[in-house]
Amino acid sequence: MSATTPCFVDTNVLLYAFDDRVPAKRDAARAWLSGLWTRRCGRLSNQVLHEFYWNARKKFPTALSAGDARAEVRRYQLWQPWLTDHTTVESAWAIESRWGLSYWDALMVAAAQQLGCTHLLTEDLQHDQQIDSLRIVNPFLTGPEILDVPA
Repeated sequence: MSATTPCFVDTNVLLYAFDDRVPAKRDAARAWLSGLWTRRCGRLSNQVLHEFYWNARKKFPTALSAGDARAEVRRYQLWQPWLTDHTTVESAWAIESRWGLSYWDALMVAAAQQLGCTHLLTEDLQHDQQIDSLRIVNPFLTGPEILDVPA
């Protein structure tokens, strides 16, 4: 994947970056996010940001304050999150049916495809699975150095 190829990030990666309960995943998530910021190739959707905000406020024993969670959402607005539209929903339904994914996972895959991403970082789908032109990457099984490997 070249440094300019967009890489879609699932909510769980954003959340683990703040989760001190699992230091290995926290550190891996931070390394990935740092790599994406450096290469300017991170992508996500409004769905991901909504899920992040909600879960960051509730999930952790020391949840993020509303202000801190909002600051993170604002920061990720720089990645120009995909807005779910009718085409994305239609694509998600087709992906849901064809690949047997949950609707929410299919919606994320559809958004990643709409953004032209070739990789989706998530631990919720099968690592190294290929969904059309989108490769699923578990960010806790491989590091961001794959961003520097030519396709």
